[in-house]
Amino acid sequence: MNRLLSTVLTAAVLAGAASADPPKPATTKVEVGAPAPVFKIKDQSGKVLDLAELTAKGPVLLRLTCGCSGCDKELGYFQAIHEAYKGAGLTSVAVFREPDAKVAAYAKEKKLNMLYAVDSKGESWKTFQTKTMPTNFLIAKGGRIVSIAAGCDPSGLLAKKLSEKIAKTVQTEAVDVKAKVDQNKKEKK
Repeated sequence: MNRLLSTVLTAAVLAGAASADPPKPATTKVEVGAPAPVFKIKDQSGKVLDLAELTAKGPVLLRLTCGCSGCDKELGYFQAIHEAYKGAGLTSVAVFREPDAKVAAYAKEKKLNMLYAVDSKGESWKTFQTKTMPTNFLIAKGGRIVSIAAGCDPSGLLAKKLSEKIAKTVQTEAVDVKAKVDQNKKEKK
């Protein structure tokens, strides 16, 4: 009887201790329709970019990228997206997984015209639950994820589709960024 009572009391104490532990926060899956995760990062000037503050003002296109040849070929399309929709309230942010000095030189060479940040440790990819580079997140004003476009597409078709989604989000006419960039390339030759 004492053994049974001892077992019951031990179980009760352990159950009480387990329930006293603070609950672990639920992990929200990063997906279309879900709220964007809490995200803060320092931009190229050292200013903290807070995704919640940015999306309070308008939609945000967050691009997790690098300076590889494929992402480099896509860059022109994303700069065209930035130019096409910034007047409609879109904020574009590129987060590079490269060393600071390399990104600074790259941004200068490419005349990067949008906000950018460096995350050489890849914490941004963990926050947004992706391993794919690049991955683009279109986040509506208020913080809901509208679109996730992952993978490298130097042809510009991915950027064109993303441009159409941005146009719907900011309620304006879509800009064919693929045609625009392709035309600029022809003119430079």
